[in-house]
Amino acid sequence: MVPETESIAAARARAARTAPSAETVKRLKNHIGVLSTTALKYLDQQLPWYRSLEPNERAALGLIAQKGISTFVTWYEDPSSTPSWVVTDVFGAAPTELTRSISLQKALGLLRTIVEVVESQVPDIAPEKEQAALREAVLRYSREVAFAAADVYARAAETRGAWDSRLEAHVVDAVLHGEGHDSLSSRLAAIGWKSQSNIRILVGATPGSNSVSFVSAIRRLATRYARDSLVSVLGDRSVLMLSDTKFEEADLGRLARFFGPGPLVYSPLAATVTDMPQAAQAAIAGYAAACAWPQAPNPVGADDLWPERAFNGDELARTALLERVYRPLQQASNGLLETLSSYLALGHSLEGTARGLFVHANTVRYRLKRVSEVTGWDPLSPRDAFVLQSALVVGRLADSGQ
Repeated sequence: MVPETESIAAARARAARTAPSAETVKRLKNHIGVLSTTALKYLDQQLPWYRSLEPNERAALGLIAQKGISTFVTWYEDPSSTPSWVVTDVFGAAPTELTRSISLQKALGLLRTIVEVVESQVPDIAPEKEQAALREAVLRYSREVAFAAADVYARAAETRGAWDSRLEAHVVDAVLHGEGHDSLSSRLAAIGWKSQSNIRILVGATPGSNSVSFVSAIRRLATRYARDSLVSVLGDRSVLMLSDTKFEEADLGRLARFFGPGPLVYSPLAATVTDMPQAAQAAIAGYAAACAWPQAPNPVGADDLWPERAFNGDELARTALLERVYRPLQQASNGLLETLSSYLALGHSLEGTARGLFVHANTVRYRLKRVSEVTGWDPLSPRDAFVLQSALVVGRLADSGQ
């Protein structure tokens, strides 16, 4: 029992040594106005970013500074208490938007500036024997406020992240449903999207693990390689939109590891915001049809899946096969359409095609090369030949009125 009694006595002695005198507390209260005015002037002189703030932001920060000083004085009267309530008391009047325009680093810089102001006034407030205790109290209080500020910013980031996710989900829904340019541009502006061109949309499986960590991880990578990015989880599939991206098509594989098992399908570049809905529809349709091409690369372009998409009922793919493959061949000279049709029907045989058309085999080779130049698909490649065959089917059905 003796050691415990001594410990209690020692604690009481320390409290007595650190307890402020009534005169010091009174002088501190009388200096609240001076401290607040000096602090605001000091902020304006020492912090360039503070001077560039909007008037309402400066007013909000000034209110926090004044509240912090007055709260310190209240707390200083009872140094044995723990100022756990500073979060609510000091930051309660701060608008949530303040955490968007002012970083945590700047907020802590503001705190340091206020501490310097209070410390500079210590000789005018407390007698010499109490100055060390007052400085120590200022430092302890500033530490508590720093932790409080970090907590405020963390909670604001969490709230903002949840709100941003909901906004992004609405934007994706607007893109998928083909909203008009003005409405879509307004929604994009609401989430801070600045780009108006070169937009690529990717669709892949949502990973089975925590979707929140998936979204955070893919956002971090996308931020490094794109001007704007947007992620939305739509059940078992997820959509990623990138603008002005540094990712070439060959580099998109770096994103595949973030998605779940299965294909990752990317759209052609949307030239403008108006083209985003069509690009999104292509990526969504490609994702739905990709299972029909088991050997497809991953990621795979939506345009590389024209046949599978067309067979799955995608009108955009049918139109692409018709207008970008079949019609150009139909309008070309030198019998390209006839040669391609014979080549595909005769088992990809150059000699058989030559005999069937009564031309030399070199003529067949030349025409097939021209087919590749006109359409971008090479008949000598098995996969490309399948795309061309699909285009012939779609084209013939269109010609027959089907």
